[in-house]
Amino acid sequence: MRDLFEDLFTGEPADPMAAARRAMRPELRKRFYERVGVVEDDGQFRVVLDGRTVWTPARRPLAAPTRALAEAVAAEWQTQGTFIDPANMPLTRLANTIIDGVAESAPLVAAEVGKFLGSDLVVYRADTPQGLVERQSQAWDPVLDWARERHGARFVTAAGMTFVVQPEAALAAARSAIPSDIWRLGAVHAITTLTGSALIALAVLDGRLDAEAAWKAAHVDEDWNMEFWGRDELALERRAFRFAEMQAACVVLRTV
Repeated sequence: MRDLFEDLFTGEPADPMAAARRAMRPELRKRFYERVGVVEDDGQFRVVLDGRTVWTPARRPLAAPTRALAEAVAAEWQTQGTFIDPANMPLTRLANTIIDGVAESAPLVAAEVGKFLGSDLVVYRADTPQGLVERQSQAWDPVLDWARERHGARFVTAAGMTFVVQPEAALAAARSAIPSDIWRLGAVHAITTLTGSALIALAVLDGRLDAEAAWKAAHVDEDWNMEFWGRDELALERRAFRFAEMQAACVVLRTV
């Protein structure tokens, strides 16, 4: 099982589309187990296949801090059919990343989230056309209002491509909301990179936005362009794959 698991999940590319292409290779492995379960062990909840522990690529147990999260991961394994398709297992992939990666470098991961605050998606606005200006305001102003009201972080918006330096007080206040718990941190980092906005990710963490609202806010510009220039099926396919990643991160935030 070790070799099989490592073949499925080791060395996954960071780019979601590369991951999707890798996962969609025709040589998917056959399902090798019948029963999926969760076993409590020393305060952790391990996913087991036919009673045997599942291991991450770095040879750590695939285990979660709560039963609810472990059962959500186990459900991905249970729903696999004749073949095991990693493309349909975003929560398992995220759990692997958190267990093997975030746990070893949490300060660096938090710092990367913090960097997004300096040039966050929601502060850079279009100056034309007016319809897009209004849509951005409708989607993004509530996020800035939340940051100000919840954390006292007053971010400055900019029109066009001009870079704006954010007040250090705003950055410090927002950085203080970045979680230290590795599971929440890993989920916030995933949402940040998927949306291009640490503020959106922190609003999701706080319960201000759900997955759908956050995803819609992150794609205001793309949706506007598609309305005028037509649907890009490849972009929509990529977006659907990334939204599954987003939903997995939100599952983590709901269940830890």
